[in-house]
Amino acid sequence: MALNHLNLLRPFLCRSLARPARSPLTVTSWVGFRPPICPGASLHPAPACIRLYATKKAKAKAKGQSAKVNINSSLVEDIISLDEVKEDMTAVLSALKDEFTRNLSIRTSPGALDHIVVTTQDGKFPLNQLGQISMKSSQVIMVNMSSFPEATAAATRALRESSMNLNPEADGTIIKVPVPKVTREHRENLAKLAKQFSNKAKDSLRRVRSNSVSQVKKAKEGHSEDTIRLVEKQIQQMADNTAAEIDKQLAAKTKELLG
Repeated sequence: MALNHLNLLRPFLCRSLARPARSPLTVTSWVGFRPPICPGASLHPAPACIRLYATKKAKAKAKGQSAKVNINSSLVEDIISLDEVKEDMTAVLSALKDEFTRNLSIRTSPGALDHIVVTTQDGKFPLNQLGQISMKSSQVIMVNMSSFPEATAAATRALRESSMNLNPEADGTIIKVPVPKVTREHRENLAKLAKQFSNKAKDSLRRVRSNSVSQVKKAKEGHSEDTIRLVEKQIQQMADNTAAEIDKQLAAKTKELLG
């Protein structure tokens, strides 16, 4: 009887043995694989373990957002006067604004010629100290050099070599300065000069920062490294703020000049 049952099961046993055994360890892909559930284990699959990597953009943003420093200047007076450093940096910015006002005016007016520097045998002087400047008409500015006639040629040369696109003509001790037309080329040249002035201002700013940092480094003795580092960081922060203001002034002036 048992033999007869075994004969009936033989085809099924053969088919089962013919199938290749597959071990979970030989599975080439884990997609859809569910490990055996142990008694008492949760029926919910465990969440995948995911590592999050910061993108280059996020890293750059985090790097640029350094903590702000705000040191009480009275606490580091024996190292450096931060108030004086601030004054020196503010002076650089003020000098740039003066350069923009004096040399980068679209419309020439008598006041725009006041600070043109005239080189004479006795030294350098502003034009308004050597001659009397006035408007002869809406098209001509007149410079009367009768008080210092010997400086007439030098004044004429200074006007011609200025960045204001002037073509002065000397008639005795009187210098006639035709008001130039505002052309697109003239506007673009003034914008280039504005960029040059701002670059010079940044050079001056870097010198102020460098000299200040050198002074701080000389005062290392008797102070902790953390204190010195914070003071240096404060100076750099002040320089960065001033440089940003220089860029802001340049952008505004360029927009004004180019229209």
